[in-house]
Amino acid sequence: MAATVPSTSTSSLPLPQAASTSASTIQTPPELEQTLALLSSHRSVLGYLLLSRGQPVSIIRHSGVVFEGEHGRKYATAVGKMVEGVQGALEEVSDDVNEGDEIRFMRIRTKRHEIMISPDKRYLLAVLHDPTT
Repeated sequence: MAATVPSTSTSSLPLPQAASTSASTIQTPPELEQTLALLSSHRSVLGYLLLSRGQPVSIIRHSGVVFEGEHGRKYATAVGKMVEGVQGALEEVSDDVNEGDEIRFMRIRTKRHEIMISPDKRYLLAVLHDPTT
């Protein structure tokens, strides 16, 4: 059975009011490039979003038709809000602000999909996959 590889777009799709950024001007580490290529080739992966950590978040790169156009911008906004909300909640329950917990990885499963979010100091990587495949 042949695995389908989602199409990868290297164009930047900024959120409304964000400055457009060409993917060629954003240098991503080779390890990240290798990870993105590996993710794109996995048959259960429906797509990924590589987002900036700024406010508002903007799409640096994406793969998969589910993240095309306005739908991708909605996902990007939702991922940014989820990370911000969970980090805020962690800071609230932390006894000492200097020893506050920090998000390393988030995994959210719905009836149809699973979204995995890996925050970094510079990027947010969100991967959507079908857990039934």
